[in-house]
Amino acid sequence: MALVMDGDVRPGDPLSIDALARELGVSSTPLREALARLESTGLVRRYAMKGYRVAPVLTPEELAELVDVRLALEPVAVRRAVASPSPELQRRLRDAVARLEAAPRGDHFETFRDYLEADEAFHREIFAHAGNRFLTRAYESLGSQVQRFRLFSGEGVTDAEPTIHEHAAILAAIEAGDEDGAVAAMVRHLEGVRSRAIVDTERQHRD
Repeated sequence: MALVMDGDVRPGDPLSIDALARELGVSSTPLREALARLESTGLVRRYAMKGYRVAPVLTPEELAELVDVRLALEPVAVRRAVASPSPELQRRLRDAVARLEAAPRGDHFETFRDYLEADEAFHREIFAHAGNRFLTRAYESLGSQVQRFRLFSGEGVTDAEPTIHEHAAILAAIEAGDEDGAVAAMVRHLEGVRSRAIVDTERQHRD
């Protein structure tokens, strides 16, 4: 994943299993498995008779559509999670926010991997406590699509402070048992993600 996230390979570049195996000093079998997992995230695509290639960067229009899907799923999930109070959920969300605050935010994947994992964990925990397996599966089908706007920018995480603030607001509403407040905070967060991601993506396309 680091090769893709850091832009060592560019959109549309072929990903030769044999060449990568030689470069990384590993056998081809784990590479095939890794590429198959990456395909499910949307970071790479597999083409018949051509193998794997790096996926193109999402356009601003695609990003807007992606967040529209999240807006259809996540407010429902957070309302359901609040409706079934869980000290364990609150503990896990507090931990995710603390990890976000502490994580490094450099311009290479290895320096912001922990940040992305904490960000993803926050949202994943809400779905895990929503109690609807189909809702969770719909969210999981998005994979890492929402992070693809960071590809090839060379900037890493550019929106840490607003994201942390928005996550803390969602957590506060959940801890207060405020369903409407949690939904409103989630909507504000996702709309913020959309606007920031579009700005970053438009800049990448200009560059």
